[in-house]
Amino acid sequence: MFDATLTGRTAVVTGASRGIGEAVAAALLQSGADVTTFQRGPNSDALRAIADASGRPLAHVAVDFADPNSVDAAIDRVGAVDILVNNAGTQIRHDAVDFPLGDFERVLAVNVNAVFQLSQGFGAGMVERGTGKIVTLASLLTFQGGLRVPAYAASKGAVAQLVKALSNEWAGRGVNVNAVAPGYVETEMNEALLADPVRFAQLSDRIPAGRWGSPQDIASAVVFLCTPYAEYIHGAVLPVDGGWLAR
Repeated sequence: MFDATLTGRTAVVTGASRGIGEAVAAALLQSGADVTTFQRGPNSDALRAIADASGRPLAHVAVDFADPNSVDAAIDRVGAVDILVNNAGTQIRHDAVDFPLGDFERVLAVNVNAVFQLSQGFGAGMVERGTGKIVTLASLLTFQGGLRVPAYAASKGAVAQLVKALSNEWAGRGVNVNAVAPGYVETEMNEALLADPVRFAQLSDRIPAGRWGSPQDIASAVVFLCTPYAEYIHGAVLPVDGGWLAR
């Protein structure tokens, strides 16, 4: 049997102050990993309580993901890690004909450039050591175009290709590079949809599982990809969507 715990492993999780990122950081702590979070603000009280209860170290580094110098400084401050979870992302909505180029560039900077920079910065050490796990958060819009979010859709499509490109180079060097694509999840990003009874019903009716996902549903998939049970999974984009894409 594999030892599926992550005791003694070190992990960086980006965007862990709330929602999916917070759930991922919590699940890694509960699985035995030592976690450092990257985001602008501090860790939540709930996450600190989970760290205290699990007895695992929890640290935080303030990062501006749109600033390459800030990302570089954070990587240098932490050094080598066993696990990287690229969760941080941003979404800006405009009609495509009115989409400001500056907003488009910001979404790509955070959702693609920073993901590559972090994967490169931490992945180099993983390749050298011959072991490591990188999991990036994709989206349903990795597969679909969405509405009024051309930058976000483009960025999440790029995430899938980046995962495959890095996997092609690093799978043979002992590093697993994969992605998880959440479906509709009850988080702050989806507050407007959750508050719209008509749209909420339309979306819910299409989900074969009969419910929206929770951050914990996504975190479970991410942690699985960080364990030895996923040792032969490389370059995958795993939908965790309650069956949405199968409908």
